[in-house]
Amino acid sequence: MKRELEILVKQMHSTHIPYEEAVRSFKRQYLREVLLAHRGNQCKAAAEMGIHRNTLSRTMAELGLELAEVRAGLKRPPRSVRPVLSAVRENYR
Repeated sequence: MKRELEILVKQMHSTHIPYEEAVRSFKRQYLREVLLAHRGNQCKAAAEMGIHRNTLSRTMAELGLELAEVRAGLKRPPRSVRPVLSAVRENYR
């Protein structure tokens, strides 16, 4: 993972991405991943990161990260798209 981070930093530097933008992008992606891991639960995500829930909420607002955006990826697909249970059972026989 360290090597991947080094490559990413070199790419960002070579494309002249400003420091503030690089930090903002990292923070936004990191918060999004932790929130996804906790299914959008801000209290659990904040506890894992070692910050207060209010700090997490404030940082999300500063970064323009909406909880609805995170939770949208967690929703189950509509029934019309889900496999039928009987068809799934047939595959296990």
